[in-house]
Amino acid sequence: MKNKFLLLPLLLVAQNSIAAVSLDRTRAIVEGDSTPVIINIENQSDTLPYLAQAWIDDKDGNKITTGPLIATPLVQRLEPNIKSMIRISTTDVSKLPKDRESIYYFNLREIPPKSDKPNVMQVALQSRIKLFYRPEPILDKAKTDWALDLELNTVNDGYIIKNTSPFYLTVIGLAGDKNKSENGAFDSFMIDPFGSHQVKSTHFQKPYLTYINDYGGRPTVSFNCKSSVCKADSQQ
Repeated sequence: MKNKFLLLPLLLVAQNSIAAVSLDRTRAIVEGDSTPVIINIENQSDTLPYLAQAWIDDKDGNKITTGPLIATPLVQRLEPNIKSMIRISTTDVSKLPKDRESIYYFNLREIPPKSDKPNVMQVALQSRIKLFYRPEPILDKAKTDWALDLELNTVNDGYIIKNTSPFYLTVIGLAGDKNKSENGAFDSFMIDPFGSHQVKSTHFQKPYLTYINDYGGRPTVSFNCKSSVCKADSQQ
């Protein structure tokens, strides 16, 4: 009985830990030295104002403050049911690779107002999305069916996926038919530009690979295998 009373506060926290401040996307891409990327945010609370704190981390999780990408404003107040925006701009990108993407992470933390009630636990929830810098020389490549250049090599306990593109590839499915690739259980992972990743899997007569594109969509690539090498032959 004692354990039930201990669990009750935790359940109440879990039920109320729903982000009030939402983002309009799951990833963002800054293209070359183009105009800033605008991320729309909204306070979905009907009653409470929130502070929204924004910042950018590098791929190792270190907070960056001077560039090459910056988020502004760093902090803003959102009244109930009010929309606003955050601007992602470039500073000096000259030192970033020009033949491939660079990855960062955009963070948004919502800070609730201080409660006037005693013994109230307040949770500052945080959203985190991938933020890519895509240099000018590869912008045209991004408009092509570049995923058709992907390659699978069979190994004893699965496949080595070769990402021959200059883009980060987030794989969310691999199976022997399109439906299972798109909807089956799978531990997703991300492959660096021009990188590879070995995944444990049964071998399929015709493999299907599903990934996340620029818009959050989930295209599926089918492969034709000869010997130990599988080449992409179509994308849906």
